[in-house]
Amino acid sequence: MAGLYVHIPYCRSKCAYCDFYSGPLRAFDEAEYFAAVDRELAARRHEVRTLQTVYIGGGTPSSVSPERLAPYLKLAPGERTVEVNPDDVTPDLARRLLRAGANRVSMGVQSLNDEELQAIGRRHSAAGARRAYDTLRAEGFTNISLDLIYGLPGQSLESWRRSLGELLDWGPEHLSAYILSYEPGTLLTARLKSGKITEATDELIEQMYAHLCQTTRQAGFNHYEISNFALPGKEAQHNSAYWDMTPYLGLGPGAHSFDGKVRRENPANLKAYLANPEGAAQIEEETDNNKFNDRLITALRTARGIEESVFTPDELQPARQLLEPAGTGRLRIAESRWLLANSILVELIR
Repeated sequence: MAGLYVHIPYCRSKCAYCDFYSGPLRAFDEAEYFAAVDRELAARRHEVRTLQTVYIGGGTPSSVSPERLAPYLKLAPGERTVEVNPDDVTPDLARRLLRAGANRVSMGVQSLNDEELQAIGRRHSAAGARRAYDTLRAEGFTNISLDLIYGLPGQSLESWRRSLGELLDWGPEHLSAYILSYEPGTLLTARLKSGKITEATDELIEQMYAHLCQTTRQAGFNHYEISNFALPGKEAQHNSAYWDMTPYLGLGPGAHSFDGKVRRENPANLKAYLANPEGAAQIEEETDNNKFNDRLITALRTARGIEESVFTPDELQPARQLLEPAGTGRLRIAESRWLLANSILVELIR
């Protein structure tokens, strides 16, 4: 089985923290873009076997016509996710997404504090996010994932507790909670460098993470990946494929693919993509060590961990010292040490 990812590289406005590839919606020609995606799909469909999941991300997929997304959503029988922004959600949009074939939505809430939302350039308010969630529920979505970010400018431990607690009270099936990352070239990073904002301390991040783990556990969520929490049976099927080396095909500028052996990347250049979508994908040359490191890094993001058998005898003893047992013949990073994942991985990569 395999997954299909379709990238929608357009946004109404750019969030201050975002480094995903996207451009202004006003320059978007839906017919031209999706014709190019169709051409790429036809040329590359052979790279993966039977599709099981579809994920349409961005950018802002909810800013385009749901009917444009339908042909891709109907390619897979399993989980079919569309990312939405709260300010785009209306009863009409929700109904059209369902008719198009979506059976799961992922919505970026990020915070339920209006000052924090304004600081990162989000267009919606906390009340608007709640209205959007209620609309999705009322129109029939039974599998909703919500995103939060912690370590935001001006965010306190108490405001994080309030956002997390209120959001969990809504009753989503899935939660993605990310530490704010200051990426090169983003507006937020420019503000940080100019001294207009300050970065959250390591101590505060650790307190926020500890509260996140405790609160989600009490709410019945499984912490199955560093940043992802789900009610039993509601783990993200599509995203889990990225972490267990299942093949997936990515379409659109900036999209990545993996056919089980070879990784490919589409350059993040819309003009070049539209001119030649069939030939956009470029093979990422990898050594055997690169492939081992890919497997290690992705597997150790998860609670399932990695098989001991992937390590050489010389590597196994250090691995056992750094990792904890995760079932018969498997090792993982302990939940309490996931914030230290990068420093642990440095000790294990080849």
